[in-house]
Amino acid sequence: MTDATLGARTTGDRLFIRNLVTVMAVILVGGFVVQLAMGRSSFGAPLVVHAHAVVFMGWVGIVLTQAWLAGSGSLQLHQQVGKLAAIWAPGLLVFGTWITIAAVQTGRTPFFFQPQHFIIANPLSLYAAIGLLAAAVAMRHRPDWHARLQVSSFVLLMGPGFGRLLPMPFLPPYAFEIAGLEAIVFPIAGIIYDWRAHGRPHPAWFWGIGVLLAVVVVARLAGFSPVGEALYDTVVAGTPLAGTSGLDFPPPPGPPPV
Repeated sequence: MTDATLGARTTGDRLFIRNLVTVMAVILVGGFVVQLAMGRSSFGAPLVVHAHAVVFMGWVGIVLTQAWLAGSGSLQLHQQVGKLAAIWAPGLLVFGTWITIAAVQTGRTPFFFQPQHFIIANPLSLYAAIGLLAAAVAMRHRPDWHARLQVSSFVLLMGPGFGRLLPMPFLPPYAFEIAGLEAIVFPIAGIIYDWRAHGRPHPAWFWGIGVLLAVVVVARLAGFSPVGEALYDTVVAGTPLAGTSGLDFPPPPGPPPV
């Protein structure tokens, strides 16, 4: 195999990753835009919700920028933006956890999720995404692993995007799993691409799928265990929800004001 062939394959991989991340970003942003257009979201939400939105949409922008820089061959600039990503990523952990706790404490858990499950499943997806991101950074000198682990990290954050496009009120009691597992289509697309381009799938995709499946299983088991009950009771202690069951679905919202 010649150096030119290797270079062509590398360019092809970068373009595929760029296109895949672009589709993922469009779905994420599109889900939130649809909710806003339908009046299900508003700018009257608490400040923490707006801060959370800025941090996470900023992250979508960073990941998308990184994919396009790599796809165009601007690797030095890609590395510089990577430094911003390293600073930004801890904010995902802080605001992702904060918004989950705030939602449960104020009774704002989406009515198709059980709060006791939500308080574990939502942060666990985020922590797993950051774990895959850390692995991608550790493998930054191996571009094949780095790019695919980065996409796998982004996959773990796709649940909210799909959740705003799917008919979630009709999906309990497995609404969280269905929204999250929809994103498995992206690593599967990666497997198909690698099989066609390189003759075999890259193992990074299987790590990503394995982490996604582990999050779904662990969150379900823990959320319906005494551990989940204890965590829920601790989170709602001192709030009007203290003493309530975390396995009861919240009531759906009333009609919008006229």
